[in-house]
Amino acid sequence: MQSSNARPRGSEGDAESPAENHDGLDAARAEASAGVRYDDPWYDELASGWGETSGDGTPVAQVATARAEREDRAAATADVYLEVQRSAAFQEVRSRYRRFVVPAGIGFFTWYVAYVVTATSAPGLMARPVAGAVNVAMVAGLGQFLTTFLLTWAYARHARLRRDRAALELRWDTQELTRTARGGAS
Repeated sequence: MQSSNARPRGSEGDAESPAENHDGLDAARAEASAGVRYDDPWYDELASGWGETSGDGTPVAQVATARAEREDRAAATADVYLEVQRSAAFQEVRSRYRRFVVPAGIGFFTWYVAYVVTATSAPGLMARPVAGAVNVAMVAGLGQFLTTFLLTWAYARHARLRRDRAALELRWDTQELTRTARGGAS
């Protein structure tokens, strides 16, 4: 077989250029095949082929891999998070959150829909002047902005006073449990 410059590849005394050697892929394959160990954590058993056998034809025993150890630690960590989710402290933080967000969300959504429905169904009411060129629609529209800011302030205040401390304690407890589940220092 000849290369693109009309010289035969691999001729006796003629060394190939790195470009003709495909950037050294043959050398890399030789190094890779000599340096792979089955107990290497980076060794991917799926890429090596299934059903490898030893010299006598019996299947090779599975070697514990780093991936299996990681999966065990991940399962232990998942158990910690499920335990925390079922705890009374977590349920209390969630219920405090819901007790504020659900009524506030319903109230704001109702106020928004009432504004839109009134603007489309009662244009005479919305056009009624309040003071000079300012009409009911402008006041109600600015009221939408005002209630957005007030609701944001109320949410931040509620979170700071009723949930943040309990959530932070829960977070620290969760991190400690996760650290011990992974086998770290307690």
